[in-house]
Amino acid sequence: MDGQQSTDGGGREFQRVSDELRARMTDGTYARGSFLPSQRDLAEEFGVSRDTVQRALRELVSEGWIESRQGSGSRVIKTQRIQSSTPKASRTPRGMTLGPLISEAFEQPEVTLDVYTLTSESLDAHIRLQAERIHGRLITPERIALRMLLPDKSLPLPYPRVSDDKDDPRLGQRLHAITQRHTDSLRGLLKDLKTEKLVDDVDVQIRHVPLIPAFKLYLLNGVEVLHGMYEVIERQMELDSGEVVSALDVLGLGTVLTHHVKDADPDSPGSVFVDSMQAWFDSVWDRLAVPE
Repeated sequence: MDGQQSTDGGGREFQRVSDELRARMTDGTYARGSFLPSQRDLAEEFGVSRDTVQRALRELVSEGWIESRQGSGSRVIKTQRIQSSTPKASRTPRGMTLGPLISEAFEQPEVTLDVYTLTSESLDAHIRLQAERIHGRLITPERIALRMLLPDKSLPLPYPRVSDDKDDPRLGQRLHAITQRHTDSLRGLLKDLKTEKLVDDVDVQIRHVPLIPAFKLYLLNGVEVLHGMYEVIERQMELDSGEVVSALDVLGLGTVLTHHVKDADPDSPGSVFVDSMQAWFDSVWDRLAVPE
């Protein structure tokens, strides 16, 4: 591990580890109440030092995902929850999660995703899983179209920011760096599917809008909506420099999402909600958003 320490220390490796652990807790791989693998096992799996794993775990503790106790490991205390009144095959004894819903959407010949979010990190994790399924020929979509709305980079955001200094730019810069990393990843993942002739047509469009996201929105194939309000919290955040600051933030992966499905009745609550969200997204996309 000493060699690994020198290669990843001070870099972005801890973010890669924490991103993957969040994704696993979100898709149900690590259910609420279960324990994460040991620090030694995580370090070996990800090819990083124990210090890097410990930094990733500290971030997850500060975000409220896990609790860590000396000698007993790290236990998952929160996963993303989806509330739905519609019976779905993806409903599990642990409750519905986002992963199976996106998986179902990708099992269609034509996949359309319209997404409005603060960052693109959770979507990147889920698209990566679908890309792996496509590479393995487990699913064979013919067309994938992704439209994503993100806040304008010049917009002063109320979160994340240092609690006692709203003019401190560091957390905003960190947010934009995280978002850029994941949007680049998304573009690369989907472009490769077309380049390798695994999907006939891929269309990825990302636009920025002068709105501060108060909620997260996924529109899946025009017939399903996942919608959740961002809850503002105060927590400790560790900067790239190692400095820990008190910050106002929102937990994207911790947002409770409500699930709505369009059905044959155009006046049903599900149909009305899906249609209204699609109309809202299209209006913002066409009239307010600026291409990246």
